[in-house]
Amino acid sequence: MSNSAASKPFKVVIIEDHPMFREHLAQLLVREMSVNICGEADNIRDALALIEKEKPDIAIVDITLRGGSSGLELIKDLKTRESPTAVLVLSMHDEELYAERALRAGARGYITKNEASTELLKAIRAVLDGEIYASQRVTARLLQRMTSKRGTNELAGLETLADRELEVFNMLGRGKSTKEIAQTLNLGDSTVETYRARIKEKLQLRSAAELYLRAGQWVRDHGA
Repeated sequence: MSNSAASKPFKVVIIEDHPMFREHLAQLLVREMSVNICGEADNIRDALALIEKEKPDIAIVDITLRGGSSGLELIKDLKTRESPTAVLVLSMHDEELYAERALRAGARGYITKNEASTELLKAIRAVLDGEIYASQRVTARLLQRMTSKRGTNELAGLETLADRELEVFNMLGRGKSTKEIAQTLNLGDSTVETYRARIKEKLQLRSAAELYLRAGQWVRDHGA
């Protein structure tokens, strides 16, 4: 970490929808690093207000927030507002599908919750030093994408989905109806139906039943 970052406690906010995990994460950071936990939030609205008020050095953000809202949307909002707060995504979501999306949205790093705490601390220090943090797997995959055509594996089709389409796909996999998805994402029913149609087309699915089966299988396999 740079001398300026090490000379005084850095300010961090935790944006995560599980209170117990927020508590454990805060305890880890206080114990292992020079840190001032200046707030927590579990949804986009409160997170934006908190970051605007406290102006933390770093926000640790989950992909899935309360009510099914997406940490990706929060990251995009912060980028639009030209917030100086660096964002590190800490999530259980499959990094092969979400890490690149998070980095494109404006995050400075991505790490999964199943990594060791030492790796998390390494990621935080890297982001505070102005670096981009990603696992070796993600880095290798990004380099491969730059030098070769996309593979034909399971991820290839899902990579074609826009961020909002992927949100809808995940919620379908959790058995949510069009109306429930619309209410959660503050969209019209017709807009959700449009997303469903686009997803079916991109994944080359012939029916709503196939769409639900594919989405459900993905959620079961990946916890997405």
